[in-house]
Amino acid sequence: MFPQDLGGLFVGRIWDPACQGPVVVTLRDGAFVDITAKAAPTVRDICEMDNPATYVRTAPGRVLGDADTIAQNPTDTDQLHMLAPCDLQSVKACGVTFASSMVERVIEEQAAGDPAKAQAIRAKIGGIIGGSLKNIEAGSAQAADVKAALIEEGLWSQYLEVGIGPDAEVFSKAQILSSVGYGAQIGLHPISNWNNPEPEVVLAVSSKGRIVGATLGNDVNLRDVEGRSALLLSKAKDNNGSCAIGPMIRLFDDSFSLDDVRQAELTLNVTGPEGYVLEGHSSMNQISRDPEELVRQTIGRHHQYPDGLVLFLGTLFAPTEDRDTPGEGFTHKLGDVVSISAPGFGTLRNTVRLSTECPEWVFGPSHLMRNLAGRDLL
Repeated sequence: MFPQDLGGLFVGRIWDPACQGPVVVTLRDGAFVDITAKAAPTVRDICEMDNPATYVRTAPGRVLGDADTIAQNPTDTDQLHMLAPCDLQSVKACGVTFASSMVERVIEEQAAGDPAKAQAIRAKIGGIIGGSLKNIEAGSAQAADVKAALIEEGLWSQYLEVGIGPDAEVFSKAQILSSVGYGAQIGLHPISNWNNPEPEVVLAVSSKGRIVGATLGNDVNLRDVEGRSALLLSKAKDNNGSCAIGPMIRLFDDSFSLDDVRQAELTLNVTGPEGYVLEGHSSMNQISRDPEELVRQTIGRHHQYPDGLVLFLGTLFAPTEDRDTPGEGFTHKLGDVVSISAPGFGTLRNTVRLSTECPEWVFGPSHLMRNLAGRDLL
């Protein structure tokens, strides 16, 4: 989960069976340390501080145990196990922020969710769109010229609109407290037959719009469902286990900043139950909109988030290689193990199941408030 030499200052959450609720933890000398306190009973409270890193660095706490050992525990209520590192923050996501993945969204739309049609459409329009958009700045005059040219070619799409137009796509990815963490099962809606992982950087943002740290995320993508209609986005994105975040939020300090996020290199490994292996990557330096711009388009005078938010930044990764049937590209199989890693962040690892087979989401904000009150933390 964490390389021994990772360093950095981390904050996250662990389920503690002793209190039947979450505790706020940091990582010290390879161990999880519970720093839950009345001054900061949630990760949200820490992110709202003037200097979250200083607080976490000096907060007293109790050692829960070896981090790698706890990370391997089953995600049931009788054992210590990792949770998503966010709690009361809204979970938002940006889509179509990379030119290459934007091409795949267009192909999904043109194919109406049919993977068998994707290869032919990719051959027809991939070169035109990919080559002409690679170095386009979203919202620029040059982007407007490209838009006009694509309309002439009959290739304009709603995905290209948010990919190179002035307004980013920002959507609600998951409900508060519904995201899963390291080691949990991630869910595919059973109506989907064409889907893939989406390795992304996820920003932790305070209610004032200040970016205080970052972590990794898997914005599970149901390509056929969303490809049939953009109006099915919520059905495609928000299901049991469909949002994984972790392993922990690395807070900004003297050793880690937004510039490190801008240069992050994410690697993806999917290992299937039949021995299939897919490798992928996503380079943040290829993003078409700066992370600060994406945050400004999400939170401001037009929209407030009193408890802050976590924001998925989108992905460069869009798998096209065939897994089984020639011409139908990649899709998940149940039992796939998905690992997303980046230097300085650690690794987020999850196993693919159907959303109907994943543990039900039963611990919401009201349950958290009652739990904290019962522990005299409110």
